[in-house]
Amino acid sequence: MIAVASDFRSAYLSLEAFGKQSAQWRGSMLGTVCFTPLTHDALPDALDAPFAPVSMPALDIDGTAETSCEAWFTAGPVVYGRRDSLYFGHDADLLFGSIQLDEATFASPEAAADGKTPLQRAAESAYTAIFALMDELRFPHVLRFWNYISDINAECHGLERYRQFNMGRQDGFIRRGRQTAGSVVPAASAVGCDAGPLTVYFLAGRGAKPIAIENPRQVSAYHYPAQYGPRAPTFSRASVARIGDADMLLISGTASIVGHQSVHVGDVPGQVRETVENLKAIVHQANLAAPQAQFVLEDLCFKAYVRNASDVTVIDRELRQRLGASARILYLRADICRQDLLVEIEATGGHPLDLL
Repeated sequence: MIAVASDFRSAYLSLEAFGKQSAQWRGSMLGTVCFTPLTHDALPDALDAPFAPVSMPALDIDGTAETSCEAWFTAGPVVYGRRDSLYFGHDADLLFGSIQLDEATFASPEAAADGKTPLQRAAESAYTAIFALMDELRFPHVLRFWNYISDINAECHGLERYRQFNMGRQDGFIRRGRQTAGSVVPAASAVGCDAGPLTVYFLAGRGAKPIAIENPRQVSAYHYPAQYGPRAPTFSRASVARIGDADMLLISGTASIVGHQSVHVGDVPGQVRETVENLKAIVHQANLAAPQAQFVLEDLCFKAYVRNASDVTVIDRELRQRLGASARILYLRADICRQDLLVEIEATGGHPLDLL
């Protein structure tokens, strides 16, 4: 039987379920991210724990827009705090944090003197704040980053916004003395939301250093050639983190890319099949790095970002043919970092997941 981090768990909840049950989780909830088409004033009041709303609807199997809350828990007790726009919760072993920054606050004429775009400055500020908090609280290891960027494929200031974000993210790593390539780069994803501030949330730990996992079918993202922007993306394909007596797998956003090139352009089923092949390769590499874990692809918890809501039915059919009818998948309507990609999938494993 595969060990799971039983003191650490997550849940995908409907807005109704979150409202009914959130009070009983007070003191054990590390934090929540709410994916929603609703305005923020229509959402429930946050608890003491971090609560970050993202303008990104969850999708039913027929493409209907809904709200879904992703919550992370530990056995507790949890200490909560805030550093300006950065909200966090932690116990003795794990730190969850979320930060939301309005780009308009980084667009003053004075700020423009540095030659950076507002999004680049916002990303640098977010990562600088996160790493500073980790250093302050003595959580040395990032387990995973999630990034949500409005209009990710749009071009402004002469450069695509995703590429601006990559520049700012790397600036934040460098500013806090963090490496931007190699075996210490954490897992991450970066996708486009409908509107709103730059949102970054993360998990960090005090235990053993996570094992960074790469995919032999793909060029490491931090080694992408210059055709993808002035700075390469700063993330590994996955991380294996030791939490208590168990290993947790955190797979980065994964898409239909072989080497460094997008494949099956315009072909939704083809992109799903190629993405699953990449996921299989990552799980295989994770099991080589942590053979005691024995992760199984079909047992993971999946989050699928879908560019076109009308494609959900096809994507779900393809995934369940390969992952099983009972696969645990949350669908979200999002723009993918490359305009020719129609779906991106991330996954976690080694922890319980509640679907409510």
